[in-house]
Amino acid sequence: MSFLPLTPEDQKLIEAAREVLQRNYHPVRHSVGAAVLCASGRIYAGINVEACGYGPCAEPIALGAALTNGEREFLAIVAVCKGEDEYAVLSPCGNCRQLLVDYAPEAMVIFSDDGQVVKTQARNLLPGAYRSCFD
Repeated sequence: MSFLPLTPEDQKLIEAAREVLQRNYHPVRHSVGAAVLCASGRIYAGINVEACGYGPCAEPIALGAALTNGEREFLAIVAVCKGEDEYAVLSPCGNCRQLLVDYAPEAMVIFSDDGQVVKTQARNLLPGAYRSCFD
C-alpha cells in the first residue's frame, strides 16, 4: 500500500481530533476523538461513546455529525487517543474501515502504521470490502 505525505491541513485535522478529546476525555467512557474534513471546508469532530457491551467509535460519531449537517463529500478523517504524555493518531478498527468504505471511499484516512503517521484513501484500508447487492 502506498502512503502520501501529510499536509498542514492534515495537521489541522489531527489537532481538531485532539481538541475534542481534550475537552471530553474520560478514561473509561471517552478515550478517542475523531475529526472529519468535508469538501465544504468544515471540520466535524466526535468522541467515542462507551456503553455496557459496546459503544460506537469516534469516527462514526464525527461522520454522523457531518451527515446530520448535510455534508455528503468527505476529504479526510483521523482518530486520536490519549497516551501517557501525548495524543497519538490511531488506525481505524475493522468496523470503521467498512463504514469509511461505505460513506467515504475516496477520503484520505490519516492513521498510524508501525508508529509512523501516514495517510491513504479509505478504500485502500479494506481490500475486498463487503458491498451490498444493491451497490
